Amino acid sequence: MPVEQRDIEVFLAVADELHFGRAAESLRVSTSRVSRTIRTLERRIGGALFERTSRRVRLTPLGTRLAEDLRPAHRQILDAVALARATAGAARSTLRVGFIGAASGRFVLDVAEAFRAGHPGVDVGLREIQFGQGFALLRGGEVDLALATVPARGAEQALLRAGRVLTEEGQLLAVPARHRFARRASVSFADLARTTVLRTPPTIPAYWDDELVPSHTADGRPVERGPVFDTTQEMLALIGAGIGTYPVSAQFTSHYVRPDVIYVPIRDAPPYQRRLFWLRGAETATIRDFDRVAGAVSGTG
Repeated sequence: MPVEQRDIEVFLAVADELHFGRAAESLRVSTSRVSRTIRTLERRIGGALFERTSRRVRLTPLGTRLAEDLRPAHRQILDAVALARATAGAARSTLRVGFIGAASGRFVLDVAEAFRAGHPGVDVGLREIQFGQGFALLRGGEVDLALATVPARGAEQALLRAGRVLTEEGQLLAVPARHRFARRASVSFADLARTTVLRTPPTIPAYWDDELVPSHTADGRPVERGPVFDTTQEMLALIGAGIGTYPVSAQFTSHYVRPDVIYVPIRDAPPYQRRLFWLRGAETATIRDFDRVAGAVSGTG
């Protein structure tokens, strides 16, 4: 009958301890189990491996020879397994992906699932980015990729690389349910001059606000600005309270449904384009692969 690896481990533990109780304790099994294993091993080998008395346990010549022969091979097996585990651990890496809002979060989850299927050695960690944080987590190295709708400009354009356009969707104006625009089928960008538009926080680059909300309409009328918001939920709470309005993406109609907020299409607004961004100096093949998979999931790759 074949000898199992566990039998060898029990034998070597008793050979080292020369005590069945201590061997059992080191193996975290019962003393009776150690005794049964040794008896079974001796039957399979055909000779006694230990001399047992009420006072002590010692190896027989056969047991001594077996222990000397087994120890190097057993150590080699343990070292090989440890090396394999270390190599597997070193081969794994983590890709941290940031997103803003529930709509982007659902998309990133789908991309992460598709990415893991083809990259079993990479763990994908997801992190929600609050609107007021902008690209700060990406610049600070807290995420490796960030999904955003606002393009990089100025100094950030030199620092960040933009991936392919992944999604395009129309702009809507989020207004209070009692606002006069709430009953319209659509509004125009010129209508922004007839309402108060909330303001993004000063923690993000000024160009974000300029990209999302023009300071003047096409005919030169100024757009009145309201209070600052830091998160999507803060923005919707302010709008629902009748304090202001704000342009949002079309996915808000399915992910942020509220009785006090109405979403009205902006008919002449350019579409929001979502892209992945990453630091130019930290670009890797894994990052490029994630962007490629994202394109495949979105149907643009």
